[in-house]
Amino acid sequence: MALIEASVETIGDNTYRRIRTDIIFGRLAPAQKLKLERLKDEYGASVSTLREILNRLSSEALVLAEGQRGFEVAPVSIENLKEIAALRLLLESHALEQSFVAGDMDWEGRVVAAHHKLSSMERRMKEGDRSQTELWKRYDWEFHQALISACGSSVLMETHAAVFDKYLRYQMIALSFRGDIAAKEHRALLDCALERNASRAQELLELHVRGGVEHALATGTIA
Repeated sequence: MALIEASVETIGDNTYRRIRTDIIFGRLAPAQKLKLERLKDEYGASVSTLREILNRLSSEALVLAEGQRGFEVAPVSIENLKEIAALRLLLESHALEQSFVAGDMDWEGRVVAAHHKLSSMERRMKEGDRSQTELWKRYDWEFHQALISACGSSVLMETHAAVFDKYLRYQMIALSFRGDIAAKEHRALLDCALERNASRAQELLELHVRGGVEHALATGTIA
């Protein structure tokens, strides 16, 4: 019985991660109806498991529960993007300050390694290779998480990650790549980390986030 329960839990967890990732990376489009029978075939999970997952995602504001009418992917809006960006900036700025104070050599190593992967992917993107946009954004996420990983608060890290995922969803919908501008901002953030210059890093982060929002909105894909 315990093995059966563990198996069910694993299937549920895996399906939750798959659906959540598909929403964040735009494979499930904003406002798309989530029909349980179709999801059952696509994800290989039972209707009851899917209903639990969609309710869980509803609590994360990634899915809308419509009562008797079922579920749909959360819509997007300009106002929502701005709110999410502001919350990301608030959380990440605070976490940067704490992380820069407490970070040790292991932390520096994580930051440098994460930046190396991101900068390599940014070079490929600038050269016109857009075949791995999801990997590029994953490396972007990893770099910003590495920067704040010494903040000393698991709650802050988890909250920031949830907000960053919602911000990332907008970036994927807009397919917003700012080229050299973003790459230089990332490099400058790395330098600030190694120099422990938190105030400058916070200034750069504000430019970085606001620039990302403006560029995404300029694509005209978010209304």
